[in-house]
Amino acid sequence: MGKIIAMANQKGGVGKTTTTINLAASLATLEKKVLVVDADPQANASSGLGIDIKQAKCTIYECIIDHADVREAIHDTEIETLKVISSHINLVGAEIEMLNLKNRERILKEVLSPLKSEFDYILIDCSPSLGLITVNALTAADSVIIPVQAEYFALEGISKLLNTIKIIKSKLNPGLEIEGFLLTMYDSRLRQANQIYDEVKRHFQELVFKTVIQRNVKLSEAPSYGLPTILYDADSTGAKNHLALAKELIEREKQ
Repeated sequence: MGKIIAMANQKGGVGKTTTTINLAASLATLEKKVLVVDADPQANASSGLGIDIKQAKCTIYECIIDHADVREAIHDTEIETLKVISSHINLVGAEIEMLNLKNRERILKEVLSPLKSEFDYILIDCSPSLGLITVNALTAADSVIIPVQAEYFALEGISKLLNTIKIIKSKLNPGLEIEGFLLTMYDSRLRQANQIYDEVKRHFQELVFKTVIQRNVKLSEAPSYGLPTILYDADSTGAKNHLALAKELIEREKQ
C-alpha cells in the first residue's frame, strides 16, 4: 500500500514545489513508483516535470469538481516510474465551488484512494495557503513534510500550520503524522542559517530531517527546462541533496 505525503507550509517561497519535484524524481530513480499530485493553482510542479498545462484536458480540478476519472488525469514524465496529475488555474475557484459539496474536506481522499495500491509514494504539492484544497490534501495524506526556509522568519507561521494539522488530526484524519521538517535554501556559510537549523532542531528534535537542502543554482534552473534536477545535472548539489532525502525517507519506513 502506497504512502500519501503532503508538502505543506502556508508561507510561500519555502521550497515546497522544488522539494516535491526533486524528491519525487529521486524516489523514482531509486525504483519507487511515484505520483505527484499538483494541488497548487500555479501548476509549477506540473510544468517543472515537463507537463504542458495548456494541453492538459483532465486535471485535478476536473477530478475534484466534475468527478472525472482520476486515471484520465495521469501524465507520464521523462522518468518511467514517475507520473503526474497536473493542476489548473481553475483550482483557484474550486474552493468556492466545493463549499456546497457533501464531505467537502474528503473529496481529494476519495479521488486518490483507488491509486494508493498502484504507487509506493503519492506526493501532494500544496498551495501556500491553509484553504480548503490544502485541508483536503492533509485529510488525504498519511503524513506531511514541512519545508522550512533557513531564514530569519522561518518559524513564523509554523504554529498556525501545526494548529491546522492538530485540528485535522482530531476531526478529519486521526492517522495524520508529521513526516518531518525539512530545512531548505540552506547556506552553511551564513551564521544565521546555522542558528536557524539549531533552533528548528531544538523545537522539533527527531522530527527534523538529517538531510538539508542547500542553496543551489541548478535547482532553480532545472524547472525552466521541464526537468527535475537529477535529469538536468545529476552531479549538482541540489540533485545530491534530494537523493539523500529520498534515501532517508525510505530508511525511515524500515524502522
